[in-house]
Amino acid sequence: MKIAVLGGTGALGSGLVKRWAAAGHAVTIGSRDAEKAAQTAAEIGGDTAGASYREAAVRADLIALTVPFNSQIEVLTLVREAAQGKILIDTTVPLVPPKVARVQLPPEGSAALRAQGFLGDGVKVVSAFQNVGAKHLHTGEPIGCDVLVSGDDVEACATVIGLVADAGLRGVRAGPLANAVAAEAMTSVLININRAFKIHEAGIRITGLHDD
Repeated sequence: MKIAVLGGTGALGSGLVKRWAAAGHAVTIGSRDAEKAAQTAAEIGGDTAGASYREAAVRADLIALTVPFNSQIEVLTLVREAAQGKILIDTTVPLVPPKVARVQLPPEGSAALRAQGFLGDGVKVVSAFQNVGAKHLHTGEPIGCDVLVSGDDVEACATVIGLVADAGLRGVRAGPLANAVAAEAMTSVLININRAFKIHEAGIRITGLHDD
């Protein structure tokens, strides 16, 4: 699959690039700085390349948005046309510094719903990867936590769950896009847990599934 990772020079984005490239996908890193994106791609290796946000989205069959919440709409504005007819994985978490350990959701209800409303019905937005510690993605080892996958298109969600597996995690269908609010809010809960127990990169695990 041809995948664009917008924000692919960051911790989460570059981790996903590494995992998906290792699984055999062609990955283009999208960034404001195309040269920095190309440098990151060269460091990762495999079938990877660097480009601007817009060019990365044009090249891709599927787009993953891995930028901070305050950059979400800015980047989506640049790629809205190129994203039409494609799946867009939104990993955005509405953290509002300095109180990132407090749940603070946007007026639209969630970042994923905001993305869908902005992009329109021509884009299949799927919410995923909010509760995965970015450091785990860089280890190259299987990760013992689950990824909640929410979206209104069943086939799009199935595609994303396949990409979650390619990244070494288990994807769990969590219902319609409106349910993305739970995964987004959970990130602030996990930040609190990290602080309280002096740990790093806490995740979630859904029990009772057949492959537990």
